Amino acid sequence: MKTYHLTTPMSDEQISQLRIGDEVYLSGIIYMARDAAHKRLITLLDQGKSLPVNLQGQVVFYGGPGPTKPDHVIGVVAPTSSYRMDPYTPKLFEYGVKAAIGKGNRAKEIRQACIDFNAVSFSAIGGISATLFACIRKADVVAYEDLKTEAIQRLEIDNFPLLVTNDTRGGDLYDQEVEKYRKLLNA
Repeated sequence: MKTYHLTTPMSDEQISQLRIGDEVYLSGIIYMARDAAHKRLITLLDQGKSLPVNLQGQVVFYGGPGPTKPDHVIGVVAPTSSYRMDPYTPKLFEYGVKAAIGKGNRAKEIRQACIDFNAVSFSAIGGISATLFACIRKADVVAYEDLKTEAIQRLEIDNFPLLVTNDTRGGDLYDQEVEKYRKLLNA
């Protein structure tokens, strides 16, 4: 396992070097979107229409903010369970999204999409919302304001802590670790 300090947008070369278990401290711009926004994005792609935000080469964060307090750029954010976006992710990777951030394991179709479209899936550790919040320097709603907390937001981040959980070679950190502990229990 290696540690990387990367800045968005990420190049194909940077994506290709990442392996499951690697730590990444990500800086730059990411786009926060959840279920309702993903559904709208896929509908547009299925219709051959342009997206309201160009996500090619970008990173999408499956998260949602809490209420914003005075003098803060955004409310505390927490990653959403990645599996909820599994029906949409392969199409977005095909479109050109390079990485997705959520929490928890992904479907096998995501592993294949990472291989096919040179993309990765990151996990933001649940329970560290205050740490993630502290990494956000700026937040702006850029699409679907009517969705309120599920609107697409452009986040400017600095050293956002992540783990690579699915890589471009089909690796799956969750499967690997579960199998490792299963073997230990059966030994």
